[in-house]
Amino acid sequence: MTFKEDDLSHLAPSKLHKNLVILSIPMVLVSLYLVFIWSPVERIMGPVQKIFYFHVASAWNAFFAFFIVFIFSLLYIVTKKRLYDLIAGVSGEIGVIFTTIVLTTGPIWARSAWNTWWTWEPRLTTTLILFFMYMAYIMVRHLDIAWQKRARLSAVFGIIGFANVPIVYMSIRWWESNLHPVVISEGAETGGGLDSSMLVTLIFSVATLTVIYIVLLQKGLYVEKLKIYVQSMKAKKQEKMIS
Repeated sequence: MTFKEDDLSHLAPSKLHKNLVILSIPMVLVSLYLVFIWSPVERIMGPVQKIFYFHVASAWNAFFAFFIVFIFSLLYIVTKKRLYDLIAGVSGEIGVIFTTIVLTTGPIWARSAWNTWWTWEPRLTTTLILFFMYMAYIMVRHLDIAWQKRARLSAVFGIIGFANVPIVYMSIRWWESNLHPVVISEGAETGGGLDSSMLVTLIFSVATLTVIYIVLLQKGLYVEKLKIYVQSMKAKKQEKMIS
């Protein structure tokens, strides 16, 4: 896929984008129904446990967004195509939004589960570090330098930043934290294991936020292309005025 700065033909939202926007609306409504009506209230934590569905779904999509940053940063370094830099940048911004949701819903859940808003537990600490790393990535992307230099620098940041994602995921196993339960894979005796209806709700919530991620990525990419097009037109007009 190529990207021409003075070509408007690719700026209109695609049919896929329109279909995903339409699809996301019923998915959000069904997700809310599953979370607040269909899924049972957790016996110990009560209604506050329902934050879990938004928290985990946001965390998964934050990881996925940073994985896309990693992949397209590598592709940019290899090919130097500006489109790959744009995709990585937009995905990084969406990843920060999802991480902010994680860091907001987490303390609300923790206040009920652990009787404290925050503790320097491995998963929380590594997630906060991940958030700051990608905030730095976004700041690099806004440096007032040539776009090629900025793209190369931010690609390096994006690749290095992704190294923290597996650390966040494995932190509760490596440091044997008992506060964050392993949700799905380990069974009820280790704090994991979900009621089947809760598991269905969680999977559907993850799928819904993934569709929203893709919609936001396409929309963000459209905005970035439009910015470049406007800048290109302004530069051409200035050249004409000077000449």
